[in-house]
Amino acid sequence: MASIQLATLAMATRFEFVLQGPRPSALRSAGEEAIAEIQRLDATLSVHRPESEIAALNRDAASQPVRVSPEVFRLLQHAIVLSQAAAGAFDITVGPLLKAWGFVRGTGHLPDPAALEAARAATGPHQVVFDESSMTLQFAHPGTRIDLGAIGKGYALDRAAAFLQEADVTSALLHGGTSTAVAWGQPEDTPAWRIAIDPPFSEPNQDTPPPPLAVAELHNESLSVSAVWGKGFTQNGRFYGHIIDPRTGHPTQGALLAAMILPSATESDALSTALLVRGSEMVARLRDANAPARCLVAIPIQEPPGYQIDTWGIPVTDPAFSKKSGNPSAP
Repeated sequence: MASIQLATLAMATRFEFVLQGPRPSALRSAGEEAIAEIQRLDATLSVHRPESEIAALNRDAASQPVRVSPEVFRLLQHAIVLSQAAAGAFDITVGPLLKAWGFVRGTGHLPDPAALEAARAATGPHQVVFDESSMTLQFAHPGTRIDLGAIGKGYALDRAAAFLQEADVTSALLHGGTSTAVAWGQPEDTPAWRIAIDPPFSEPNQDTPPPPLAVAELHNESLSVSAVWGKGFTQNGRFYGHIIDPRTGHPTQGALLAAMILPSATESDALSTALLVRGSEMVARLRDANAPARCLVAIPIQEPPGYQIDTWGIPVTDPAFSKKSGNPSAP
């Protein structure tokens, strides 16, 4: 079986593919089509491209209905449904809050209280009004802005995967920025694609990287990991990360890291963000419902300083943690 690797830059990150199948030329052709699809979606969904459909919405939808493509209309509808399922912990209208905290093209700062209150008033799924008959959207508040940073990469990976599967690629592993991965089939000589989940605050370029917190085995599934580090700032000894809890308007304190495994990368991308915001409360709900999802969160603790793990279906690799409860085992 042949194996090839391809990569592209899009959505302010690096997408990488590992494709396997009987014919290298067919793999490369399929991979190039999938890359073209990701680049098309970058041009369609980016808030930073003036010609994108999302930029047009953010520019005009507060004053008039804005027509969008059926694809974007359905994606935004789906995002609103996911927001409702996540009890508001994931929200595509978080743009005003990101701006108030200085996370739009910046590393962040404490917000002006009046600006933060104005941003909160402009945030919420109810601010986006859909008209199915005309395929238009309008914002109910003049300050509302959409940001697809917590769902766009996952959707792009789902679309790329659909291209590859239609081209009869036997097995593949795709990732966007290492935060969301899609896998189907199985690599040669192993039963599943295995993805390491690094512990909180680990850096990818460390000389001696720490052992993984967990290793997820993916069987025709997607894994998304959200974390509070990467972009943020420290003020008065406290770290403020770039993941905002839309319900409070402040950077989340629910968890340090969250991992979500689902069949859809669109949904794992969005709901890993919700899991980071809601922490153990969301894990408990998934566990009690025996949900067809697997997840893991690292919850900060004060004494001793560090974190504890709560998990549903993703076993941790460190034997100091109980796989049943997710809490540190007694010495």
